[in-house]
Amino acid sequence: MFVMNLFFDLDCSDLFGEMRKEGDIKLNLYQIFVTHNRKWTPFEIGCFLIIFLMAVVVCGYLQRKQKIVWQQSVAGLLLLLFLGVVFASTVFTRVSDGVHHYNLEPFWSWKEVYHGNREILCGNLLNMVLLFPMGVLLSIMFRKRLPWWMGLLAGCAVSSVIEICQLVLCRGLFEWDDMIHNSIGCMIGCVVSGFYKSHRLKSQ
Repeated sequence: MFVMNLFFDLDCSDLFGEMRKEGDIKLNLYQIFVTHNRKWTPFEIGCFLIIFLMAVVVCGYLQRKQKIVWQQSVAGLLLLLFLGVVFASTVFTRVSDGVHHYNLEPFWSWKEVYHGNREILCGNLLNMVLLFPMGVLLSIMFRKRLPWWMGLLAGCAVSSVIEICQLVLCRGLFEWDDMIHNSIGCMIGCVVSGFYKSHRLKSQ
């Protein structure tokens, strides 16, 4: 869980900004994790396990009724696990500082990139990678090639919830750029998965 939290804490153009202000130009992932995340409590682990087990039961029932196949069950459960870790690492295990942080300027991060800030560029790319697996899993779960706009909307919906939670709970920086990058990543995941399925069908 430590490794997964560490990876998914890279929803972090706000963290790069803080590091830049402090004069630390190196990407210290361990420091990011220690500063912004804590370990899951037994109660949180228990709650998530209950939700996951309920999802397993539902998937098993739908399979017995032949409503879905096992690949859809696996994809759905992996998606639930993935989103649980994402929300835990970007919202619920972060330490609140009691201040509502927000940046309402669209594409501010790319202005920084234009002026040569490679740390912000890395953060933007990692934010796109963040929801890429979600796009892939959605395509598998629905067993069809999803249109690009559906992946974009799904990513936007999940990212919007994350950003709003970060703002309300004072656990991160609310910004449009993160939503844009997360949505693009989910869209790319859907497109890549769709192309793979099409290529596989043609080769059979």
